[in-house]
Amino acid sequence: MDLKNMTMDDLKEKFAAFDRKTLIKFGIGIGSIILFLIIYYAILNPMVKERKAKFDDKVLKQQEIQQMENDIVTIKARIKKMEPVVAKNSTLFHSKEEVEGLYQSLSRFAGAFGLVISKIEKKKPKPVLKAGIAQQAEELLQPNQISYYRIPVDYEIKGNFLSYIKFKRAVSRSKKMLNFDKEMINVVQNDKNGAVIASGELTIVGLPNEFF
Repeated sequence: MDLKNMTMDDLKEKFAAFDRKTLIKFGIGIGSIILFLIIYYAILNPMVKERKAKFDDKVLKQQEIQQMENDIVTIKARIKKMEPVVAKNSTLFHSKEEVEGLYQSLSRFAGAFGLVISKIEKKKPKPVLKAGIAQQAEELLQPNQISYYRIPVDYEIKGNFLSYIKFKRAVSRSKKMLNFDKEMINVVQNDKNGAVIASGELTIVGLPNEFF
C-alpha cells in the first residue's frame, strides 16, 4: 500500500470498512450471548430445575422408605415380643362373642354328662382396675385404667350329682377363666336317680376392649 499516494477519502473508506466488520462481529457476539441466555432461561434452566426437583423427591422418598423399613422391623419385633402375652390373654379371657354364646358353650359341657342347664343369666360386667387406680364412677373410667372385666352369671343346672361334679371338673380344665363363686345344691326329693338342682353364680372374665 502506497501511503504517499493515499488520500483522505481512502483513509475514511478503510476506517469505515473496519468499523463495519467490527460492528458486525460485535453484534454477532452479543446476539449469540442473548440467544444463549434465552435458550438457557427458557428451556435449559426449567429442565435443570425439574430434574433437580425429581432428584430431591427421589432422595426424600428413599429416606421415607428406609424409615418405613426401620419402623416395620421395630413393629415386627414388638409384635413378636407381645405374641405370648396376646396368646395367653386370648386363651384366658372371653371375647364378647364368647360371652354371648356362653349358654351354648356350657350346654356342650353339660350335655356330655347328661345334665340340663335350666338357667343362664348374665349380669352387667364389672371393671377390675389396674394397680394404683383409685375407685371411681364407672362412667369416668378410661380403657387404660381397666385391667379386665368380671362378668357374673347366675346359673341353674339339673341332673345327677356325680355327673355335676364331673361337669365342674371338666369346666375347670378349660383354658378359659371361669370360677364358681357361689353354689347351692338341692337334692330333688323322691328321685331314684339321685337328681340334684345346682344353682349359684359363676364368673368369667373379659378383656377391656371387648366390654368398655
